[in-house]
Amino acid sequence: MAMHWYVVHAYSGFESQVQRSLKERIERYGMQDKFGDILVPTEEVVEMRAGQQRKSERKFFPGYVLVQMEMTDDTWHLVKDVPKVMGFIGGTGDRPAPISEKEANAILQRVQEGVEKPRPKVLFEPGEVVRVIDGPFNDFTGVVEEVDYDKSRLKVSVLIFGRSTPVDLEFGQVEKG
Repeated sequence: MAMHWYVVHAYSGFESQVQRSLKERIERYGMQDKFGDILVPTEEVVEMRAGQQRKSERKFFPGYVLVQMEMTDDTWHLVKDVPKVMGFIGGTGDRPAPISEKEANAILQRVQEGVEKPRPKVLFEPGEVVRVIDGPFNDFTGVVEEVDYDKSRLKVSVLIFGRSTPVDLEFGQVEKG
């Protein structure tokens, strides 16, 4: 049998614990040949805190763990019996369906991109109202005109003396209004 990717529903916040427990059980029962990768899909995000850039991880499917495995009765029971696992997503209760190769590759690609190029934690969109919290325009509110995620900068239109003035700011200098 070939290995396929399955989505396992876990308690939210316990994805890493489920991943660890699953790896330990596979080792204990000697089923390494029936399992491939066990993955909690995360991406690295960057945020500004107290003027410093901090990196953290964000799960983009909270409550889910991806498991690459051969589906047999033994492997099914091994996964189902892990604490904090609610079951598989897709298929029927006793016969879960794997996700397609295309879906699995899209998720793996997104994980890889998150490692190579961290995304900002807060996403801005043109037309959105923001408040400036740092710099010479502190406490001004404005409307986002352009967003440059590569440079982590925004062009914000701020009202100064009754005139709309475009101001170039970093993500860390504004907050959503």
